[in-house]
Amino acid sequence: MTIRFDGRVAIVTGAGNGLGRAHALGLAKLGAKVVVNDFGGARDGTGGSLTAAETVVEEIRAAGGTAMADGADVSNFEQVTAMVEKATKEWGSVDVLCANAGILRDKSFGKMEVADFQKVLDVHLVGTFYCCKAVWDGMRARNYGRIVLTTSSSGLYGNFGQANYGAAKTGMVGLMNVLAEEGRKTDIRVNIVSPTAATRMTEELLPAEALKLMKPEAITPAVEYMLSENAPTKTIMGAGAGSFAVIRILESEGKNFAEDQWTADTVAANFAEISDMSNARVLDGAFHQTQKYVEQAAKRLGLKL
Repeated sequence: MTIRFDGRVAIVTGAGNGLGRAHALGLAKLGAKVVVNDFGGARDGTGGSLTAAETVVEEIRAAGGTAMADGADVSNFEQVTAMVEKATKEWGSVDVLCANAGILRDKSFGKMEVADFQKVLDVHLVGTFYCCKAVWDGMRARNYGRIVLTTSSSGLYGNFGQANYGAAKTGMVGLMNVLAEEGRKTDIRVNIVSPTAATRMTEELLPAEALKLMKPEAITPAVEYMLSENAPTKTIMGAGAGSFAVIRILESEGKNFAEDQWTADTVAANFAEISDMSNARVLDGAFHQTQKYVEQAAKRLGLKL
């Protein structure tokens, strides 16, 4: 199997630098026509310039590929919609979306300003929603779409000073879970990558030797696979320094109690068993959790449902 994107139109947001640049170059190399989107702001989201996006477009064209630059601010739905309309008018469709754009405004929670929390959510979470919303109807109409969002270990596992970033990145996992379910019937596959790489977002956080290992290009194969025709859906993939992994949210088997035991003391006394992960499993959807709990209660009561 050789993964190619010939005939496909891709949008990569935040593609002027770092991970987005690597993804845009990679998709173009494999035959995609690429919209290189970048607002061109500083790491905290201030400023703005099309120069970075245009530079990547020049790289793609110099290598024989097809690309256009776009400076839409992903936190502005009108600009995002215009970007999608422009690509569709020029190339006929948008088949692939890699939502990668992001900013950082790190501070400990006690010192974090409300505006900095809101702005990070607006770019990462709301901006990702805007991008997905703008391409969704077209993908449904064509019965084909591939979308990769970008989460972070800061959200999945926690990281000091990133309450805004972590909240936004974990919110994107929830968005991915729902879109993957809603997209199944029209072959829209939605996945999410959790990357670790040396970019301007992380350059101050890692020692020099580690940075040498953390090339953005090491993430791109995971993104390309999850955007390909035979991609999975509803998958969280971790990637960094040449390593690739699948991340899953597990739930312990738990324990069911009679109504006269519905007390905090009961939970405390049985917490070791409740939290035992030896029989943990992945639940396929929200209703499966409800179904599991009802089945446990029915079993304890000897009921047949």
